[in-house]
Amino acid sequence: MTAAHILSLYRYPVKGFSPEPIARAEIPAGGAIPFDRAFAVENGPSGFNPAAPVYFQKSRFLMLMKNERMAEFQTRFDDASGVFKIARKGATEVEGSLLTAEGRGRIEAWLAENFSAELRGAPKILSAPGHTFSDMPAKVVHLVNLASARALSEELGRPVDPLRFRPNIVIDSPPAYGELDWKGREIRLKGITFTCEHRTSRCAATNVDPNTGLRDMEIPRMLEALHGHNDFGIYLVAKTDGAIAVGDEIAVTA
Repeated sequence: MTAAHILSLYRYPVKGFSPEPIARAEIPAGGAIPFDRAFAVENGPSGFNPAAPVYFQKSRFLMLMKNERMAEFQTRFDDASGVFKIARKGATEVEGSLLTAEGRGRIEAWLAENFSAELRGAPKILSAPGHTFSDMPAKVVHLVNLASARALSEELGRPVDPLRFRPNIVIDSPPAYGELDWKGREIRLKGITFTCEHRTSRCAATNVDPNTGLRDMEIPRMLEALHGHNDFGIYLVAKTDGAIAVGDEIAVTA
């Protein structure tokens, strides 16, 4: 059995915008971290029905893969009020509650002004109770191994920020890339059990520096050249209700 500890936890309340560090999360069986990708910005009419939400491909929304300028902004979300703040270089540009029509309208007006070149129509903030705008049809938690990020940094001769890979959970568990062999295994913590569904195939969103918004690397192509595939990170599915927290020990069955 392989053991490690959770170094950090993140959620992404509005799809494509910045990661938000959290200390703890309650996760239901078969569910995701609360408010992780709970909202998305519609980019052109999508046909999304909040009364009957279904999985849509990310091309229907503003997304980091094509709209790298989203990474220029730092965002924060308040669970209780629903207030979403968008800042740039430390200065708040707009804020409003995503739980009210007035608040969403304020954010949408800012998006219309600041992303006019990228938008295919009037921006609309979408959500539905219990729905997540994940890149996967299933509700998942994404794990990245810092040991693998260090190894990739060494292979490329330059730092690779693990946040390029949009993790929910970051661990440090040598050997590098060992997590890619965890498919089907149980991942146990003191309060919850996951199973590893499959590896994460990387897209061009990883080419974007999460701190500057610059498209400055070619991660999928480099992974393919180095390892014969473009996988980095793994998707987990919660098998039980429970909680995860920074510092928790995580054990992987043999």
